[in-house]
Amino acid sequence: MAELDAAGLRETVRERYAAAARTADAEGGGCACGGGEVTLSDEHGTQVFGDALYPGSELAEAGDSAAAASLGCGVPTAVADLREGETVLDLGSGAGADVLISARRVGPSGRAIGLDMTDEMLDVARRNAAGSGLENVEFRKGYIEEIPLPDASVDVVISNCVINLAADKAKVLEEVARVLRPGGRLAVSDVVADEGMDEATRADMRQWTGCIAGALTREQYARNLRGAGLGAVEIRDTHRVHRHATSAIIRAVKPAAA
Repeated sequence: MAELDAAGLRETVRERYAAAARTADAEGGGCACGGGEVTLSDEHGTQVFGDALYPGSELAEAGDSAAAASLGCGVPTAVADLREGETVLDLGSGAGADVLISARRVGPSGRAIGLDMTDEMLDVARRNAAGSGLENVEFRKGYIEEIPLPDASVDVVISNCVINLAADKAKVLEEVARVLRPGGRLAVSDVVADEGMDEATRADMRQWTGCIAGALTREQYARNLRGAGLGAVEIRDTHRVHRHATSAIIRAVKPAAA
């Protein structure tokens, strides 16, 4: 397959996620990390993406519809240490499960913002939010490489299996650092590539939009986080999602102001 430029890659990913949203609408549930053509399970039939990863308490906070449409590879809200009154931003918020969990945890004095580039996903998320009764939730359209929020306006950034889909991951992490307040935190679930991932896998766009081939290695991820000005970097594997990749929790902190 010919290499796509950043715009072509973005459109390929957007089309897959639009298809995923339409599937969620039609079937009342989700599909895999890259759209309806990909399953939630690995080659052994084990579910490695989606709602099965959420414990019961998190499912209850997300709501049945949003949780069933989850396309993620982890549960970032489980490790984000969310606190009353905080502002949380979810990059690539999809059907809104992690945004709704966050909104409940930060309470009425806090705020949860979902950012997604796909109109169909935003429609699903807004319906899920309307059904939740929560009033401290909003969803915005935009790109994670160009976050439409002011500098130092967010306490916590979360994301669930989305950063690896971006063509320019360094730019995404620079944007994260920009919108975080001093002392703010990043807590994301993402796919991390093994050092030995073969070129055939990386070249396969179907796998890329399935959250595998576009992934950074652990060393690359840590280097980009530090390059963006974030510290206290932690990358912890959670489960295998592919013979060449693992899901991981990635955390970092923006240094407090002097």
